[in-house]
Amino acid sequence: MNRLAVYCGSATPADPRYMELARDVGRTLAERGIGVVYGGGRLGLMGAVASGALEAGGEVIGVIPDALANSEVANHDCTALHVVSGMHERKKAFTDLSDGFVTIPGGVGTMDELWEAMSWAQLGYHTSPVGLLNAFGFYDDLLAFNAKMAEVGFVRAAHQNILIARDTLPGLLDAMAAYVPHTPIFRMKADDL
Repeated sequence: MNRLAVYCGSATPADPRYMELARDVGRTLAERGIGVVYGGGRLGLMGAVASGALEAGGEVIGVIPDALANSEVANHDCTALHVVSGMHERKKAFTDLSDGFVTIPGGVGTMDELWEAMSWAQLGYHTSPVGLLNAFGFYDDLLAFNAKMAEVGFVRAAHQNILIARDTLPGLLDAMAAYVPHTPIFRMKADDL
């Protein structure tokens, strides 16, 4: 994995553990020689991921919609900053520029990015690993919901391991590196669906 898209919040939670986690994620990726592709902002967890990676000498590629870039939240310290026309173009750029996806704590936008990465993997738009860092148990309920979708039958058996979740970043990165792509829906026969 040469580059990973990091999905996270642009907010700064009151609990300082989240900002520390984000900075550590950026630093750890840089120390492993993995470039960061992220939302291009300088605020919240986004900014902390970028700062951690940049301070460790890593590559940081920001992808930000023009509406946000024009509102003075863009991080111009990035190695490269791509300004795109909207959120669809942003998520496509994340997919095109990275070899996988890591989601750390965040809100609605982070969930949108995570679910789209999973959906695109399931369909076959990409074959990259989709990781979820469940730090502090933040995603316990989401993981239970994902398991419920599989239990009920809304996630096919062939796709139940698309989401790779771990409680620690080293464990997550190791599991993502070992990921073997599944059979996407685009290559399945009607009887398999």
